[in-house]
Amino acid sequence: MKNISVMGCGTMGNGIAQTFAQFDYNVILYDISQDNLEKAKLTIDRNLERMVKKEVISKEKKSDTFNKIITTTDFNLIRNSDLVIEAISENIELKKSIFSKLDLECDSNTILASNTSSISITELADSTNRKDKVIGMHFMNPVPIMKLVEIINSKHTSKSTTEKIVNLSNQLNKIPLTVNDFPGFISNRILMPMINEAIEALNDGVSEVKNIDGIMKLGMGHPMGPLQLADLIGLDVCKSILEVMFKGLNKEKYMPNPLLNDMVKKGSLGVKSGEGFYDYSESKKAEMVSKRFRND
Repeated sequence: MKNISVMGCGTMGNGIAQTFAQFDYNVILYDISQDNLEKAKLTIDRNLERMVKKEVISKEKKSDTFNKIITTTDFNLIRNSDLVIEAISENIELKKSIFSKLDLECDSNTILASNTSSISITELADSTNRKDKVIGMHFMNPVPIMKLVEIINSKHTSKSTTEKIVNLSNQLNKIPLTVNDFPGFISNRILMPMINEAIEALNDGVSEVKNIDGIMKLGMGHPMGPLQLADLIGLDVCKSILEVMFKGLNKEKYMPNPLLNDMVKKGSLGVKSGEGFYDYSESKKAEMVSKRFRND
């Protein structure tokens, strides 16, 4: 497989596109919004430039990688891809409609993958006539850095499809680990209750944000505390994943904490909104830069 298409150019989509391009795959990055595609190109360019400055890649490699990514709003360009990876918002009906369209439009040998973090791969497969060629490829954020790819087999995924995707992930210098199709898979089935419990502890007044995160980092060896991680993922995404797990597994421990619901309702979504459990506003960033400058 050499021709890869990625649907959706948000944080995950542009990270997936960059990663494939870095390993010499031809990538088509598709989105319905040209403005979003322009933003994605700027993000990819900044990420690659950061890698050049850290001497991870050369300037020539940056140029080669960037040139391997074609951005487009033309759905027709993805029809002959060897693999299409869907990375749109966590909306099952929207995803099912996309998979139905991909099934109708793409070559019969094209494998269809989803980067979903919680939605049933089997349900997505059931919206197609190529159920054996539908699989989950759950990359971790930031995609170019994180090694794991959680490979999710639906009830219909063929052994051949799984082997191809595992081999492909290895070629990206990733570590593919396979799981079966249950709500939340493994990563979020374990991670989201921890985040939810940290939010509950905060809501109960057990401790403050920095102390909760500090205890998990210093005591449990986590590189990032659960509340900071929730901000990075997006509190709306955390809420959505927990709701999918609560509905699918019917256990109260997966019910989103009221504090999480309230924060999402008022638009405090974490890094992407500028405020979550921490402050990510421009004024705060400027204050931090100024403090570092004074310390230097």
